[in-house]
Amino acid sequence: MGDMDAVYGGIEGGATHSKMVLMKGDGSILAWSDGPSTNHWLIGVDQCLVNINEMAVKAKTEAGLDINKPLQSLGLSLSGGEQEAGKRRVIDGMKSNFPNVSEAYHMCTDTFGAIATACEAGGIVLISGTGSNCQLINPNGKNHGCGGWGHQIGDEGSAYWISAKAVKTVLDHEDNLVDPPHDVTYVKKAIHSFFGVSESFGLLDHLYTNFNKPKFSKFCIVLAQGASEAKDPLCIWLFREAGWQLGRHILAVAPKIDKTLLNGPNGLMVVCVGSVWKSWELLKEGFLEGLKPRHERDIEIKHLTLVSLLQSSAIGAARLGAKSVQFTLPVDFKANVNKFFSYNP
Repeated sequence: MGDMDAVYGGIEGGATHSKMVLMKGDGSILAWSDGPSTNHWLIGVDQCLVNINEMAVKAKTEAGLDINKPLQSLGLSLSGGEQEAGKRRVIDGMKSNFPNVSEAYHMCTDTFGAIATACEAGGIVLISGTGSNCQLINPNGKNHGCGGWGHQIGDEGSAYWISAKAVKTVLDHEDNLVDPPHDVTYVKKAIHSFFGVSESFGLLDHLYTNFNKPKFSKFCIVLAQGASEAKDPLCIWLFREAGWQLGRHILAVAPKIDKTLLNGPNGLMVVCVGSVWKSWELLKEGFLEGLKPRHERDIEIKHLTLVSLLQSSAIGAARLGAKSVQFTLPVDFKANVNKFFSYNP
């Protein structure tokens, strides 16, 4: 099914920004477009629909297509796209409010699009960006997750979590509540300078009244510089702790892994998404520690390969969207990934 002139779309939607691709039936790329957040939990369904429509109009215009001619299918791989009720609200909303965007829709969480971009048959995706999430997708399409509960209660090992842990460590030290693992001078100065405050009470505004998750998470960049350039021991420790949390997520889903995924030439494929992975050298030691079995029920991972995406997971989203209308969109998986670490003790 599917004619070669048909156009298939895919959107990779994050908490902060989104990206859309338009592809022809032969797998070639027609156009890209960018947009703001498409996480309906953060911005509301109505704004989410408007953002999707604007990206579609932009991409169709860029490709020289008629903006009123619906796409064959549109795959939405969106942060916050897990729940059936939420999916229905977004898809029904697109069909009734913006009928010209696409004939058919397929919506899933952002982790699915990443896997579909990198692997033909399944694997693990481990997101560590503004937030964090881990999903195992087995060859039969069944998925098992760990994390992804958001910043109020989870997001371990994410940019938000690292930033918050840094602030908490300094506040606990100032309150004489908990002894810090290392001297807090460097981090304290960095916090005051980044948030533009002269004393810690000033942080309350950024934590509550004017809380902005993406902005708060960006403090992680300052901490990464502190670790890699200034070699500040507390910054180094924060990333090691984040690495441990990320390794632990893989250990958590390991008992559910289909054996075929462990026995491939690269062992278990883990698709690493999000900008915290840019600091892999800082995460590495903690990550390997976090992978170590702790209980009888833990599975020892003997061989794994970490890859980062060279292409947006909008491509995987387009592939899943096409699949939902019984069309197989050809994708060059090898060209989509960069293998940055292999573990085979």
